Amino acid sequence: MPLANRTTPANGNETDQVIPLLDSVKVKTNRPGRPRKRVKVLAADKGYDSKDKRAALRKRGIRPQLPKRVWKNRKNRGRPIKISVPRFQQERCFAWYQRKYRRLVVRWERIRACFNAFLSLATIHIWINKFLLVG
Repeated sequence: MPLANRTTPANGNETDQVIPLLDSVKVKTNRPGRPRKRVKVLAADKGYDSKDKRAALRKRGIRPQLPKRVWKNRKNRGRPIKISVPRFQQERCFAWYQRKYRRLVVRWERIRACFNAFLSLATIHIWINKFLLVG
């Protein structure tokens, strides 16, 4: 389920937007007080793997679950590390956007505010459907 959204220009680097996106996430708990601002684990693909991002995530108390970039010319030494990244959750969210909200995929809106508003409405609609169907 999407917790926050962020749009970038077409020529922008989306890997630079990970830390500002995590800053905009507020995890609501059923306890009194301030909402938690951190997720426990960040799962992403190989494109987000870098020492700087891993260090920034660990500094914030977030466990990075990123597969390492593998170079073709190096031989793997030792026992292979088995890390399962639940990437299917992100891909499922993209599939929901593509199936139900074609306007987001095609990007008919040229104004960023209109696109962000429609993206927020689609996210709210996904959350409402999730709560009504599950419980």
